[in-house]
Amino acid sequence: MKRRLPLLLLLLAISSTALAACSGDALLGAYLQANRAKLEQPVSAEEQPRQFVVQPGQTARTIAENLAGAGLISDARLFEAYVRTAGLADKLQAGTFTLSPHMTIPAIADILQKARAPEIVVRVGEGWRLEQTADALTAQGVLDGVAYRRRATTGDLTGLDATGYDFLAQRPEGASLEGYLYPDTYRLPAEGATVLDLMKRQLDSFAAVVMPYWRGAQAAGTTKLTLHQVLTVASIVEREAAVDDERPAIAAVYLNRLVRGMKLQADPTVQYAMGFQPDTGRWWKAPVYLDEYDAVESPYNTYKVNGLPPGPICAASLNSILAVLEPAQHDYLYFVALPDNSGRHAFATTFEEHLENVRKYQRGQ
Repeated sequence: MKRRLPLLLLLLAISSTALAACSGDALLGAYLQANRAKLEQPVSAEEQPRQFVVQPGQTARTIAENLAGAGLISDARLFEAYVRTAGLADKLQAGTFTLSPHMTIPAIADILQKARAPEIVVRVGEGWRLEQTADALTAQGVLDGVAYRRRATTGDLTGLDATGYDFLAQRPEGASLEGYLYPDTYRLPAEGATVLDLMKRQLDSFAAVVMPYWRGAQAAGTTKLTLHQVLTVASIVEREAAVDDERPAIAAVYLNRLVRGMKLQADPTVQYAMGFQPDTGRWWKAPVYLDEYDAVESPYNTYKVNGLPPGPICAASLNSILAVLEPAQHDYLYFVALPDNSGRHAFATTFEEHLENVRKYQRGQ
């Protein structure tokens, strides 16, 4: 009997542990039943996305406590009860996740089962010219900005299956990809990502976001412009407009000028032609003065050439593109910025009215 005592004690210890575990699970199950309605009640109505890290080997209880500590859930015990009862405790993965207090407990538990591989985040801003994107890539150290600039400005897609991008055929021969590389925030694998990967994502976004609207306008016959012309006008609108609801009105001004055979006289096209400004370290010179325009010899100087410039001057947002496809209906030919920093403009039909607006709003007379 003495030899069997340690074995008996061991069996009793195992039984006690199992009983405690069963009792714990039962308690968690009961707690879940009593508080099930709270599962669908987020901490906050505000999204406030934030990063949440799960370290390798962390238990469901530790993860729950950390979620509560981060303000992403209000009840750590309820989270643990939910994942254990649903059989998800062992499926929670280590990694970095984007979560929000706007999410419910089931939604958070679902995301924590889907860890993503390490990524780099690349932002391409609306209204940026190709060189700005290239400079941003270099400054962030995420991709080769020099290679991006070379490929984008020459239209070199070597190594990329371009059969799905038939819209590129609408560019004039030798044109860059300015205006066709859609501006957005892109996530790429941290390992092995190239500028070609980024360009592919941008072209895919252009195809998915812009082309349905373009095809719809073509089918409805609501625009007589080519896609390249639409993108060119939209890029000017992007650089001119600061308020979304004015974009259709500004687009209509330029379209009205085109119909009447007037020069566009768009400041952003001259700024584009002037290129990088070493004294300010910027690509867009501002302000540009009238006496500077005559010195700029470029097909992009719309104060000196008739019609549209050769192509887009930046990456336009969807709002600017839609403004060209669905412009406001008015007879305005001029606009001038208001001095109140609102980003809004005063519009005029005649040059005399425009001069009066200039005197009133820019010269304080």
